[in-house]
Order: sequence, then structure tokens, then C-alpha cells
Amino acid sequence: MKRISTFIMVLACTFASAQTIDDVIRYSTENLQGTARFQAMGGAFGALGGDLSALNVNPAGSAVFNFSEISITGSNYHRKNDALYGNTTRNSTDNSLDFNQIGGVFVWNSATDSPWKKIALAVNYDLVENFDNQLVVSGNSNVGIDNYFLNFADGEPLGPLRTQQGEYIEDAYLDIGANLGYSAQQAFLGFQAGIIEPVEDDDQNTSYFSNAQYGSVNQRYVRNTSGYNSKFTLNFASQYKEDLYLGASLNFHSVLYDRVSYLDEEGYDTESDIQSISFDNLLHTEGYGFSFSLGAIAKVNQTVRVGASYQSPTWYTLTDDTSQRINSNLAVTDIDFINFTIVNLYDEYKIKTPEKYTGSVALVFGQDGLISFDYSYQDMSKAELRPTSDPSFAAENDFISDTLGAVNSFRVGGEYRIDQVSLRGGYRYDQSPYEDTDFVGDLNGFSAGIGYNFGASRLDLAYSRTEQDVNSYLFDGGIDSAALINRINTNISLGYTLKF
Repeated sequence: MKRISTFIMVLACTFASAQTIDDVIRYSTENLQGTARFQAMGGAFGALGGDLSALNVNPAGSAVFNFSEISITGSNYHRKNDALYGNTTRNSTDNSLDFNQIGGVFVWNSATDSPWKKIALAVNYDLVENFDNQLVVSGNSNVGIDNYFLNFADGEPLGPLRTQQGEYIEDAYLDIGANLGYSAQQAFLGFQAGIIEPVEDDDQNTSYFSNAQYGSVNQRYVRNTSGYNSKFTLNFASQYKEDLYLGASLNFHSVLYDRVSYLDEEGYDTESDIQSISFDNLLHTEGYGFSFSLGAIAKVNQTVRVGASYQSPTWYTLTDDTSQRINSNLAVTDIDFINFTIVNLYDEYKIKTPEKYTGSVALVFGQDGLISFDYSYQDMSKAELRPTSDPSFAAENDFISDTLGAVNSFRVGGEYRIDQVSLRGGYRYDQSPYEDTDFVGDLNGFSAGIGYNFGASRLDLAYSRTEQDVNSYLFDGGIDSAALINRINTNISLGYTLKF
């Protein structure tokens, strides 16, 4: 009976969320995915088209197809994280397999003398971001997790942090979150776990001290993430006369994100009342989004093509739920009833990512090969958490506006054909979305690939690698403990294309 009543409370428990700039960055980032040919050439397809994943750059690209075709791509994702924390570096890796692209384009040539020579309809699914990853951090720090709880407890009255007569501890945890908010709930965890104590044993007390004594502590932190951000595209494009292609796309996004983190802390002074702490957190996010894009490609002459496109903001609607568990050698005996089955449900919220502009130029050397260049601009300071009438969102949006800046992206790709064989290579550079690149550094990547044309079908293989330095905070708030992460992401993709 106890578990049933708790579940009912979970379903009813909604309260103001603590979404941050990290959520905005997470869902604004589009990694280089798509067909193997697209990946091998660094995604530089804005003036080329003729590839289903090129629709993500310029929707006019489907009108470049001369035949109807379908394609499917699978990728192996290898993530390597070198984490420097204190004076210790830990390495962690993660591998996952996924079908990251599938789609088709249908082309109709005009049978009349109309200047509209061709129309194309395309549907395509692309995995915008694969969230599968693992981060392991360990080392000594002079900032223990007790500071996290002291930070949230400061100013919180002691009375609500006590369990009432006959009240289950997990019910108190949910009730505090629903009625008093996140800060009081974290203070409750710290108090019930014996990590913090009130300065005065009075219900009106609002000051606390730590039961932990240390010069430095040893921490081990593990974060596992999984999920995806995907995009389903409906596209229409047309060729006008011989030299102009116009197109538009509607994009439907789907988000699933899970993050679980584990912190173990020890190494306190021998006289410290606290000798060990464990603190684990689970976040589950799911939702959907919508965007649209417009684009054009023009043939200047037989060799030169130029392209331009506009990608609208993406409007996401998301929901979060969180769970926590905590323990220490001073925790109350029933602390284990607060666990990952006790869920905080957050109110629905929205994220608006900024629009993006792309300009492209390509040189096409007949059947011998091509070189292509794309430049994109996106002002990340315009990103927003919504509703903006929410005071916490308004404050975070001000922080986003002050902290984030313009992102300039460059992509270069080339292809050289020898009979049925195509050799490909590419390079990409994405500027940091932060004004201060000490938070997140610039991203650099290169790629290579090979394709074999069987006539009515084609087989493509691609290798791509990106590298970026990131200061990753262990917690979303409370303390500023961060590890310097060198992220190296490597994709190997195999794709098959069939013309009909």
C-alpha cells in the first residue's frame, strides 16, 4: 500500500523546473550525421544537392536529383573522453550502433514546355545527435559535495526539512519539491543524509554547517547518457529553367534524452563525522519540435554553383522528470526509500533555438569531381527558454544572452572520381557558442570516404572525426566543480543508395 500511494503522489507532483543554458546548447547542437557521402565530404553540400542529407543544409538540393532514389545509412559511434580533474586524468570510451539515415526522393520531369523543368518530393529521417556517451571523472578536490547542499540550504527554514509524525521520507521529499521548490528539496536531502546540520535546533533556523571535515576529498564521478535528437523532413523542390533550383522543407524533431550520474566521495579527515557520501541523479527528457527551411541553388556556369538557405528557429516542447538517491555513514535509516523509483515530474517547457543562415559555393568539374564550401551563421545569444514570463526562465535567458554569441561554421568537401570509384574528403570547423571559449572550445573535424557506383546503385563508406575541449560541470547548480574534457568523436558509416 505504501508504494501505491507514493506512485499516485509522483503523478501529481509538478513544480517549476531548473532548466539551464546546458539544455539550450544540447538541443541546439547538430552533429554531422547523414548519408556516408554527406559525412565523408564534411557536410559541404549547400550548393550541390543531389544527396538526401543535403536537405538539412539546403532544401533546394532535392531538385538536383536526376532520378528517384532511396538510401539508408548505418553508423558506429565511438566516443572518447579524456577528463582532467584535479591532477588526475581519466579516460573513458563508449561505442554504439544505429541506423542514422533513411529516406527517399521522387523526381518528375516536366512533359511540357513549362519553364519548371522538374519537381521533386523527398522524405528523409536523419539522426541529428546521438547522445550515447560515458564520462568518468576522478581525483582530489578541495570542494566537497557538502558545499552543494550548503548552497541550496542557505536561507531555507529548518522546519520543512524534518519529516512529520507518521510521514514517509519519500513522501516528504516529493511534497517539498512540489510545494517549496528545488532548493528546499536539495536541502532536505543534505539534512536527512546527515551531511549538513542547522546552526540552531529551531524550526525557523536558516543557517547550516557541514558535518564533513577535510582539506581535500577524493571524488569519483560517472555520467552515462543515452538517447537521440532526430529529424523527419518533408521536402518539396523544383527546377526553374536550366539554372535555378528552389526548395522548402518542413522538419519534425523528436527528442529522447537520459542522463544518470553517480558520485562517490571519501578521504575526509579522521576526526570528521562524515566519512563517506554517495549521491546519484537521474534525468529523463522527452519531447518534440518543429522547424522549416527555405533554399535556392543557382548554376552560374557549367562549373560554378552557388547556394543560399535559411533554417528557421526550432521550437521544442519538452518535459523532464528527475530522480535522486543519497547515502552517507550519518544518514537516517530509511534514506534508501528515496531512490530512482521516486520521480519528480516537471511542468512542460519550451526551447527556441536560433535561426541559421548558410551561404555556399561549389566547383563541379564535369564527371571528374568537385569541390564545395559552406559557411553558416547562427546567433546563439537569441536562444530562449519559454515561457519567458517565468521569472527563472527570464533570468536564465538574460544569462544566455550575455554568455553565448555568434557561431560561425565552415565546411569544405571534395570528391574525385575514377571510373566507378569516388574518393572523398572533408573538413569542418564550428566556432564555440560561448563568448568565453574556456567553457567550450571550438570544434574541428575531418572526414574521408570512398564510394563505388554499380550503375543503378551505390555503396559508400565514410570515416569522420571531431575534437573539442569542454569544461563540464559535474552538477547543474550548487557548486562549480568542473572537469576539463577533451572529446573525440569518431563515426564510421556505411550507406547504400538505389536509383529507380
